Amino acid sequence: MFKKIRFMPVGALFLSFVLLSFNPLGYAQEAGFPPLPPTVNAALQAAGIPPQNVGIYVQEAAFGGKVIATNNVATPFNPASTMKLVTTDAALELLGPTFSWKTGAYTDGQQIGSTLQGDLIFKGSGDPKLVLENFWLFLRQIRAKGIRDIRGNVVLDRSIFDDSVYDPALFDGDPLKPYNVGPDALLLNYKTLTFMFAPDDTTGLVRVVLDPPMAGYQVIPPKLGKGACGDWQGKLLASFDSHGASFNGTLPASCGEKSWYVNPYTMSSTAYFSAMFRQMWTDLGGTLSGTVKPGVTPVGTRFIAEWDSVTLPEVIRDINKYSNNVMARQVLLTIASDILKLPATPERGARAVQSWLASKGIEANDLIIENGAGLSRNERISARTMGRILASAYQSPTMPEFISSMPLVGFDGTMRKRLKGEGVAGQAHIKTGTLNDVRAIAGYVLAASGKYYVVVCFINNGNASRGQAAQDALLRWVYENG
Repeated sequence: MFKKIRFMPVGALFLSFVLLSFNPLGYAQEAGFPPLPPTVNAALQAAGIPPQNVGIYVQEAAFGGKVIATNNVATPFNPASTMKLVTTDAALELLGPTFSWKTGAYTDGQQIGSTLQGDLIFKGSGDPKLVLENFWLFLRQIRAKGIRDIRGNVVLDRSIFDDSVYDPALFDGDPLKPYNVGPDALLLNYKTLTFMFAPDDTTGLVRVVLDPPMAGYQVIPPKLGKGACGDWQGKLLASFDSHGASFNGTLPASCGEKSWYVNPYTMSSTAYFSAMFRQMWTDLGGTLSGTVKPGVTPVGTRFIAEWDSVTLPEVIRDINKYSNNVMARQVLLTIASDILKLPATPERGARAVQSWLASKGIEANDLIIENGAGLSRNERISARTMGRILASAYQSPTMPEFISSMPLVGFDGTMRKRLKGEGVAGQAHIKTGTLNDVRAIAGYVLAASGKYYVVVCFINNGNASRGQAAQDALLRWVYENG
């Protein structure tokens, strides 16, 4: 529907020109909308962030709500982790709020007493939260079926995800970072290892505890060092391979106890699963005579047990409150496999999201999804498109689950330390995004007036790290004036 055009009187037109002339930064407002708040303009100017590097969109969340602040709304920006809002909103609507992932255990053999004569097959569905405790409970289900000795192999069926090559160093050249773990239809414990170091002055040794325990994974501890702690990880001179970790350097006693979370990228997902399974299966009194290997579930297998994950809203809470990149990747691929019924790829996930937006009447030609997590230099979306997605989500039946998944300003998640003690604290759910040269926020503010507002602010600039004050000023202004 076209809106009636209202012509501005000449006097008002001149006044408008005068006001724009006194806008020191010249921020480009959407035609017909008021300029940005002076506090936001001033904070951006103080940070040295030019107007063309900022995208802002603020709209009343109610259906047909008024847009009250804009800047560069049509320009595609890198949204960093706020891209997770697009992925998780799509997942809630396409998969449903009761959706859960199912990991199945099957066999192609026969069980004779406590012995399984044949293979034990795990068929994955991409569960983002098959963590240590959950996998242990799943193995207990299998043991409860009377199975103790496996006289075959353990076969890992990951066929629901496409078997594509993943480079953990591609994003930032630091493949050891846990956020660089790749997607996996049988992702165990985020494929992360935790090394806990405890220096002991009494013995002159450093004790290293590995979590989760891994069968056959050898850890050579560092020597106890002296001096300042400093770059303690660098001083460890660590090396990792499929069989273990060697810390060939020192850990200064002054460091005290330290933990290092590592993506063991030189260890294949199959090797990681194997080491974790063998350790836990042995701890449960079981034995395995064969190997752990990739494969597919043959026709005619017999069902043994199934693990149901937590529901989707619990998963997206972890994704949005704590910005979990690995889980977000898993969700995008789950959308692809569930909607397109094909082995999932990020491209197919992006296609499914684009089709979903089109079905909602949201034009998103500016949207580029690479992995759905925002851990990308290529992902793009405009402030207006993000704002319209959030406004649409506000009208959705899954709105409560979606909004509650975001950090509560001043209280939890990535917003727990911001705007504490101010009026907007506890009145806004805001997802943050941070990359080098990128600062982003997107979400909802419950203004003092009782109205909900959609708020989006993207900053892509070399001074973006100084842009938090402007974003906080925007949230404060929406709360007080919306």
